[in-house]
Amino acid sequence: MLRHIVMVQFKDRTTKDQEAIKLKKMLEDLTDEIPSLYTMEVGLNINTKPSAFDLVLTADFENETGLNAYRVHPKHVKVLDYLKVVVEKTAVVDYIV
Repeated sequence: MLRHIVMVQFKDRTTKDQEAIKLKKMLEDLTDEIPSLYTMEVGLNINTKPSAFDLVLTADFENETGLNAYRVHPKHVKVLDYLKVVVEKTAVVDYIV
């Protein structure tokens, strides 16, 4: 199994809570749309430090092929397009469980 973790920090610190809730819903909706996506958990950070990320995503796939299918799926690409507008920075880790 392959685990995909993404942390997101939003550009606008004053609207980060609303943006995080919107992104959480968008991501969770992908679980019904993308067959290679086994599980997904999306958490909203309660840490208020300026350096903290605002949202974390943990997703599981059978293998790298499944993750790659997720990356190019049109529904996921739509989420990525949204991220390009509202996100300041991300951090990503993919590892074998």
